[in-house]
Amino acid sequence: MYVSFDQLPPTARVWIYQASRPLAPDEIIPVLPTLASFAEEWTSHGRTLLASAEFLHRQFLVLGLDESVAGASGCSIDASVRFVRELEAQLGVELLEKSRLAFLNDGEVWLLENRNLRTAVAEGRLTADTFYFDNTLLTKGELEAKWPAPAGQTWLARYFSR
Repeated sequence: MYVSFDQLPPTARVWIYQASRPLAPDEIIPVLPTLASFAEEWTSHGRTLLASAEFLHRQFLVLGLDESVAGASGCSIDASVRFVRELEAQLGVELLEKSRLAFLNDGEVWLLENRNLRTAVAEGRLTADTFYFDNTLLTKGELEAKWPAPAGQTWLARYFSR
């Protein structure tokens, strides 16, 4: 069953998929009914899930699920990945690619290839105070409190300590 993202509790499970480029409003708006339809029809072992899906910062697809109603199963997670693949094709972006890190710089999302992380730190383009989108967060509460967060307060802190 679809519910608006803001109606999910802080304990709701989230999956964050980062787009390979920012999406324009005229790309996002037409897929909003598709997101709502997926959340409405998403099931686990025949049980209806209380779920939501939305784009944040024009760059991140976030799926949310209230697991207190019903938890995701392997089959339902597989269904969500199939849905994300369909969105990739529809929008012409990568959402499942994990080789880029996302940062917030002057209000814009900035993507950095993992392999260029040390260089960006050494050159001063990336500092402990640069806001980082940690897409491994698990709950809506974490998303609201720590996304984005200063890179030095995330798993990236080890790159700034010398």
